[in-house]
Amino acid sequence: MPKAFSETDIEILISTMNQDSLDFLVPMFPYSHFSAFSVLIINQTQKEKILNSDYSNVRVINSFEKGLSKSRNLALENALGKILVIADDDVVYQEGFITKITDAYNKFPAAAVIQFSAVNSNGDLIKKYPSNSKVNLNSFDILNVSSIEMTLNKTVIDASQIRFDENFGLGAVFEMGEEAVFLSDLKAKNKQLVFDPQVIVMHENPTSSEKRNITDKYYIQGALFSRIFKKKYIVWLFIKLFFDLKQNKINFRNIKTVLISAKNGHEKFERTRHENK
Repeated sequence: MPKAFSETDIEILISTMNQDSLDFLVPMFPYSHFSAFSVLIINQTQKEKILNSDYSNVRVINSFEKGLSKSRNLALENALGKILVIADDDVVYQEGFITKITDAYNKFPAAAVIQFSAVNSNGDLIKKYPSNSKVNLNSFDILNVSSIEMTLNKTVIDASQIRFDENFGLGAVFEMGEEAVFLSDLKAKNKQLVFDPQVIVMHENPTSSEKRNITDKYYIQGALFSRIFKKKYIVWLFIKLFFDLKQNKINFRNIKTVLISAKNGHEKFERTRHENK
């Protein structure tokens, strides 16, 4: 049988800010020149700092909006590839990553999303991943996915009409969680979400979520769980609290503080939701 996807079907969607040169792409692709790949760059910038490309495979959209989810959505609306790789401007793609992604989609051609593994600059996995493939991510899995691990099947995504919620993500009201919301919306429409343990990317910097203090995290989690789990948000909040206590991420004297913060996040989300109606 002919394979559903080939390596030329892949397009890399890069969100960046205030770039006026393509030089930032060079370290992202150490094994081949960046022009060997299909790339779409969303450059959120000002009118005096415009990015241009002389390469036919590298397209640029200069946007004067702010917000990571807005950037991702603009990329999705303008993407041409059949398989889309979600990228930030500070990642490094590993040798053979295109082949790994193509092979995974030929194994799971109906998948809406396939999550892959990422390593840090020491070559260590950035988190604890399952050792084997998973054909359907559950809610716990979804809450642990980073955007740089995500690849998308454009046909399935477009048919679902799901986009990133622009209330979540850097530069938005709630500055984390856009991946979890996006994936949960797809799961609610019974779309297949797959995990493949192969490593495709390296990221050496702490993520924006890792840099946040625990109170800020719980404020955002209060909103995030309200968005995803609705009336069951409080159950998931206590599940998170249990695991954070078990893993010594918080101690017992912080419980009241983080729960108040989560309640504030929940209430802010509810106000935002009603304002957007």
